[in-house]
Amino acid sequence: MVREIFRQLPQESVLYLGDTARVPYGPRGLDTIQRFSRELAEFLLARAVKALVIACNTVSATAADAIREISPVPVFDVVQPTVRTAVAATRSRRIGIIGTVSTVRSDVYGRLAAALDPEVQVIGQPCPLFVPIAEENLQSHPVARMMADEYLRCFAGTGIDTLILGCTHYPLLSDVIAESVSKVVGGPVHLVDSAEPTVGELAAFLSAEGKLADGPPLHRFFVTDSSYRFMQIAASILGRDVAAAVAEARLVR
Repeated sequence: MVREIFRQLPQESVLYLGDTARVPYGPRGLDTIQRFSRELAEFLLARAVKALVIACNTVSATAADAIREISPVPVFDVVQPTVRTAVAATRSRRIGIIGTVSTVRSDVYGRLAAALDPEVQVIGQPCPLFVPIAEENLQSHPVARMMADEYLRCFAGTGIDTLILGCTHYPLLSDVIAESVSKVVGGPVHLVDSAEPTVGELAAFLSAEGKLADGPPLHRFFVTDSSYRFMQIAASILGRDVAAAVAEARLVR
């Protein structure tokens, strides 16, 4: 998500908060996810942000309303713009969604898609091991292909022509996912990454409200556990070294 903000809104300052001490959120219970999410939102809101972007699909699917209840600024989740993009893209009216267990079980993608087009069917598949594979930079390793084939074979015979990458880590595996799912369904499948439509809606809002920054930007990165691994992953995704801009966050509980 940050990479896409850098691309679409290069003049905007990004204040990032990653809960590196308590991830993954996917296997956690709903109440825990919502509590953690409110703590993260309160940290950011205390720093005079003009909008909140929930970059995590799990939090977007299960805690967006809880965050909106406490936020005086607009909150952008990744689910709604992604669903709109996927529904517009599908021709077969069959959409796949891969994500964490919590994201898939919430069925929020299916409900929103049905509200836009009652004839659209959404088929979900949890892919929990994709996150550690992406974080260990194993996207070209045989284990990535093996797990993609294992997870995505559930889409055989479904007729999907569009697949939502329902986790921010999954675009790092887009090549192997695209190859595997296309093989399974017997034809090309359009992958929908949540970052582009979400940042697009953020950009449209800032422009309409006259809130676009004119730069130069100042980026700050906060994490709840300042590990070297985070620095590696951030540098890999963003294509730049952000270590000097990273600080540890102390959440009020």
